[in-house]
Amino acid sequence: MDQLVIRDADVVDGSGAPSYRADVVIHQGRIVQIVKEAAASGCQRPRATRELDAEGLVLSPGFIDMHAHSDLALLRDPDHSAKAAQGVTLEVLGQDGLSYAPVDDRTLEEVRRAITGWNGYGDDIDMDWRSVGEYLDRLDRGIAVNAAYLIPQGTVRALVVGWEDRPATPAELDRMRQLVAEGLEQGAVGLSSGLTYTPGMYAENAELTELCRVVASYGGYYCPHHRSYGAGALEAYAEMVALTREAGCPLHLAHATMNFGVNKGRAPELLTLLDDALDAGADISLDTYPYTPGSTTLAALLPSWASEGGPASVLARLTDPATAARVRHDLEVTGADGCHGVPVEWETIEISGVSDPTLAHHVGRTVRELADERGEEPWTTAHRLLVEDRLGTTILQHVGHEENVRAIMCHRAHTGGSDGILQGTKPHPRAYGTFPRYLGHYVRELGVLSLEECVARLTARPAARLRLPDRGLVREGYRADLVLFDPETVGAGSTFAAPRTLPTGIPYVLVDGRFVIEDGRRTDVLAGRAVRRTPV
Repeated sequence: MDQLVIRDADVVDGSGAPSYRADVVIHQGRIVQIVKEAAASGCQRPRATRELDAEGLVLSPGFIDMHAHSDLALLRDPDHSAKAAQGVTLEVLGQDGLSYAPVDDRTLEEVRRAITGWNGYGDDIDMDWRSVGEYLDRLDRGIAVNAAYLIPQGTVRALVVGWEDRPATPAELDRMRQLVAEGLEQGAVGLSSGLTYTPGMYAENAELTELCRVVASYGGYYCPHHRSYGAGALEAYAEMVALTREAGCPLHLAHATMNFGVNKGRAPELLTLLDDALDAGADISLDTYPYTPGSTTLAALLPSWASEGGPASVLARLTDPATAARVRHDLEVTGADGCHGVPVEWETIEISGVSDPTLAHHVGRTVRELADERGEEPWTTAHRLLVEDRLGTTILQHVGHEENVRAIMCHRAHTGGSDGILQGTKPHPRAYGTFPRYLGHYVRELGVLSLEECVARLTARPAARLRLPDRGLVREGYRADLVLFDPETVGAGSTFAAPRTLPTGIPYVLVDGRFVIEDGRRTDVLAGRAVRRTPV
């Protein structure tokens, strides 16, 4: 492989230290030489087969997306510009307790149905894996960017216990511990949960603690989507802190938001909780996306009792008038646990995608708007969509608060994660815009973070959580997963109106020393591979 020298770059190395000007030499996928202030030092400047003039550009480590839903997109779409064009060189998959390994034939079909709204059904992909190791091997055939994998606790529970709301038996718990251990041995970096999603939500804390003990013994971390981001948010955060401290397991809080009206202005309470735990010796990190709305599936809002048994059982309940009326009461009056204990506000629920193309006219409209147009109750509209789209509808949920977003992104444990769902006609713009939005909006325009501090949160800090010894910094000997961006023009092109618009100001992205973005355009390079857990 030929050498490449990147000349006169302003290096923001990921450590949080001030930037410096340098020539950076890359060979065989690694950074082999850094010559600081090369142009002014009078020393012999490094030579290479290819030279890239980086005058006016910042060179930083590639960005690490700590919360991605590209589990099938990386296999379906070799281009994957949604992430590559942002400067993302590593995504962490297997999020929210539901993904595609480990499975058997039954569980794979059930999971495909359950998260069609996240990833599509996948009938365009030969799912020739069953174990975690086999899935990682499939990624190793060549993908746009690198990927790490969290073992999904809900999938493990579906495989062993099923989709029923009951405690695991001692034998089932032993089997789940074994599956988690096997997945970690095969390269997973930790364990995820979706504790507002079935069947993961049916696990008691004692069960989760035992699984976390296994994770800790392998040097992994636990990444929960915890039991509430709404009415019980602070209690849910505290529950995860206590659980992982008991298990002796590092904790990474997924999309650590404080949403819904009950939490307006309450981010400082969360940060005090985390600071107290960190000061007492807890190992905690978190990720957020730089937007206020959330995104999930319409079916995710349903109460847990209505979701028991899996997708087929949910649809059967929804077609029974008495049961559907009970679901409506929980959603609109009581506050379903699937909607974080807060009564649903239909004017905040925007349809972002459907599985059935004949329902495409619903996309971009709120449930209340659609209902008013038809002269019906919002529940009638939502109920019809759930049934006709067979639970495949994705939504935006406009329930966040800007002051909370800014406060949490400034916390010492913060990292970046897009939570990007790539399905749907009108997905959340975070899928295409998270990382350039941090750099353009929150660094350059608002000054919420310095450039050096922001880059550290998107690179070195997540690499440390993942225990990657040679990624996340611009250092000699490190992997050449790098991004070059213009600090004056970098920004998210994606908007809620045009969410698939690519960012500006990111002309070059390298994975393993090879250009996946060159002169602002996607190349045909597939240099990404599975990034496996570093053994303890």
